Amino acid sequence: MSLVNLSHVCSHLQNASKARLGLTSVPSSNMHLSVLLALQSAGFLSSVTRGGLQPPPLDNLSAYIPEPVTQENISTRRLWLGMKYWDNQPVLSEMKMVSKPTKRIWMGSEGMGRVIRGKGEGEVKGITRPGECVFVSTDKGVLEIRECVERKIGGMLLCRVV
Repeated sequence: MSLVNLSHVCSHLQNASKARLGLTSVPSSNMHLSVLLALQSAGFLSSVTRGGLQPPPLDNLSAYIPEPVTQENISTRRLWLGMKYWDNQPVLSEMKMVSKPTKRIWMGSEGMGRVIRGKGEGEVKGITRPGECVFVSTDKGVLEIRECVERKIGGMLLCRVV
């Protein structure tokens, strides 16, 4: 799992929302896909679509079928993301890494419960703003921190999104 590439995706999404882009792309990987699908289910992104170098058609996105992956085109695969805005403000305004490539932060469900209640645990600040989410890499996939506490699952904290 490359946290360096995930930190690039975090800064790209933050910059894309500040630039008011409607559609943007990031390199395709399984980790990026799982984090971006978790962001979409949390309501920060409107769509996540696999594709190539050319963006998918915006008029009929549900009928879009990407070209099959081959050895020749695997390096050009992209994940196309639909950015979301509300009242002319970006829904995703800030996205930062919690674990760094040089310092990974693992936490159990008890510590995550303290983070949810706004108290903080160790170096991790508590959740204090409305709509703030922390995503965690677990053995069940990438989950939001509240879901981890409900399931009593620990894992590595990935990123914080507001």
